[in-house]
Amino acid sequence: MMNSLSLKIAQELSVKPEQVEATIQLLDSGATVPFIARYRKEVTDGLDDTQLRFLEERLVYLRELDERRNTILSSIDEQGKLNPELKEKILAADTKAHIEDLYLPYKQKRVTKGQLAIAAGILPLADNLLSNPDLTPDQEATAFICEGYADVKAVLEGAKYILMERFSEDADLLAKLRPYFMENGHLFSKVIAGKEEAAAKFRDYFDYHEALHSVPSHRALAAFRGRNEQFLSITVNLPDLDSTLPHPCEGIIGQQFGISQPINPQERRAADAWLNEVVRWTWRVKLQPHLESSVLTELKTHADGEAIRVFGHNLKNLLMAAPAGQRATMGLDPGIRTGVKVAVMDKTGQLVNHTVIFPHEPKKEWDQSLDTLAKLCAEHQVELIAIGNGTASRETDQLTAELMKKHPELNLTKIVVSEAGASVYSASALAAEEFPTLDVVYRGAVSIARRLQDPLAELVKIEPKAIGVGQYQHDVNQGQLMRGLDGVVEDCVNSVGVDVNMASVALLARIAGLNKTIAQNLVNFRNEHGVFTNRDALKKVPRLGAKTFEQAAGFLRIAGGSHPLDASSVHPEAYPVVEKILANQGITLAELLGNSEILRKVNAADYIDERFGLPTVQDILQELEKPARDPRPAFVAPQFMDGVSDIKDLTVGMVMEGVVTNVTNFGAFVDIGVHQDGLVHISMLADTFVKDPHAIVKAGDIIKVKVIEVDVARKRIALTRRLAEKAAPSSQPKNEPRAASAPAKKSYSTPSPQKQQGSTPIKTGTLADLFAKAGLKK
Repeated sequence: MMNSLSLKIAQELSVKPEQVEATIQLLDSGATVPFIARYRKEVTDGLDDTQLRFLEERLVYLRELDERRNTILSSIDEQGKLNPELKEKILAADTKAHIEDLYLPYKQKRVTKGQLAIAAGILPLADNLLSNPDLTPDQEATAFICEGYADVKAVLEGAKYILMERFSEDADLLAKLRPYFMENGHLFSKVIAGKEEAAAKFRDYFDYHEALHSVPSHRALAAFRGRNEQFLSITVNLPDLDSTLPHPCEGIIGQQFGISQPINPQERRAADAWLNEVVRWTWRVKLQPHLESSVLTELKTHADGEAIRVFGHNLKNLLMAAPAGQRATMGLDPGIRTGVKVAVMDKTGQLVNHTVIFPHEPKKEWDQSLDTLAKLCAEHQVELIAIGNGTASRETDQLTAELMKKHPELNLTKIVVSEAGASVYSASALAAEEFPTLDVVYRGAVSIARRLQDPLAELVKIEPKAIGVGQYQHDVNQGQLMRGLDGVVEDCVNSVGVDVNMASVALLARIAGLNKTIAQNLVNFRNEHGVFTNRDALKKVPRLGAKTFEQAAGFLRIAGGSHPLDASSVHPEAYPVVEKILANQGITLAELLGNSEILRKVNAADYIDERFGLPTVQDILQELEKPARDPRPAFVAPQFMDGVSDIKDLTVGMVMEGVVTNVTNFGAFVDIGVHQDGLVHISMLADTFVKDPHAIVKAGDIIKVKVIEVDVARKRIALTRRLAEKAAPSSQPKNEPRAASAPAKKSYSTPSPQKQQGSTPIKTGTLADLFAKAGLKK
């Protein structure tokens, strides 16, 4: 019989239950997502890594839900209150919120006013008034006067609390109210009185409201940040309510329990007024606070998930950016007072020289600095110069521009590189282990140079959230963020593969099946015994057992080893397939590798057996045709406009080439060579409607843009990809709330994106109207 979890996940993924069931079995046996995605396609019927990540995440959630379900069933059963109907409802609950709603009446809690009233014998009165509104409350209550409830008023108060607790703990009612609130409710935020000046960065949330179902992630997280910093108060309610009328949710409560709200006085029964007062109190005292908290939690969870999705998308594009490859590179970590730190890396990424120069104020050793750089470049045959984009980046870029002009024979290319996370790496234990004798101030320059040579290999050494391509990464659920980004890094590393004889511990630890301990053991073994000559030698590494070898071997490459296939993504378990192909073709492996003419004539179906299906054989043939291919794009250096190196050099109408540095839900930030990224708003990304900017551009893309507005004072640049379009006239839209963040180097404090109207351009207005997000640290 098919597992119920498999059926549910299959429905959510729109795939066959058999695919999900097979994947769960693989995961439970210790298989990793990269391994399953690459080497078990026939088992999963071709589920890709994105589907597998979702499946894995949902499997964890649903198993946690089942564990909680069993705990709740046991608890209620021990209380002797588990009836078949309740059990069926608990078994059918498909969310953690719903299952907790069902458990609410049975939770152990401190003694309540309702429980005290029940203990005093007032329960029959509450039941009678609810079931028969024709009864007169005051008259009926006289029979229940007792110790602790000395008069009619006290007795009716006790009955009210009995019903309030019953209503507020009714799971069916909560199941109606929560979606109603989510669909019709609005998020309201107001500034806390007296904090207007201190809360200036949240000014667009001083008096803000928006429908819950349409609040985008960045605005929700900005509002939550304002609340966390005690500048804003946040509530959830329906808009434009008349306080003199019953709340709409009171009507839902009354309908749930058969309590009418007759408008005509002649239709009112004796207990109607009392019962409606119970409903009013239930809503205001019990349910509204509970639902508000629940809905805000749901909103935060959704906003976190969306922010993490965007972060993961950008991170993937950054990690998979084109590597410059084996080219000697100089890394410059700009500074003014402390000087520009210089690190020269050889073609293999090894540090061969380092120094510090002082071309800027106060020393201003410009000519000496040029001479020093020229000598280092000539001595080490430097081809690329990577310049960190932090403080003094613009001035340092001008220095390298003069170096290239003065020494054209060096044939240098300069590129400004994001230095986000470089300082984190510099002070890390990993950096200290890599460069135990190198002063920490130079390690940042090393990282800047290496991330140009191979972004993936270098950036895996840095905590993903410190890389600087996320939205509100410090505000989202950190555990969820770490799991999401770790999955992205793992997928990227394994899609490229690593050279086992050159890879660092940090890089090896991201390989499927390996962890930091095994990765360290592998490096220690390599250092002690020399380079690995074939994949079989990996089995000698301590703790790298058969299961680990199965998961990792295909992603660990050995260039120039004893077996040519060890440099490819063909898994050792599939070598017999290649041997059959060689036997049938009557040629050697050397003759087959890269031979498109022969390989395209091979019928993959001829090599299918009980172990290897068509997808695996097809992958093998593709790899044989282009062995050890790198899925990343070819490296191309952007060509920034000559003579334009400062925001002051920009004029409206300029068409320039730039590099996409970050993509958000509202647009893309582009480096155009002036040390201040410009924003291409989502409405300016294409000539047609754009729903998701990630579908149009990605981090690392080189694109052409036109300048449509420049705000020199605020260092903001508005760009468009609609090159044939004229800049729109200025306007100032109203009620455009802005996401807010604490001031940060190269951050953007920006209003929400305007709604797109098909392909009609929005009015640009001031740049504050275009920049739609804050908290994006470069």
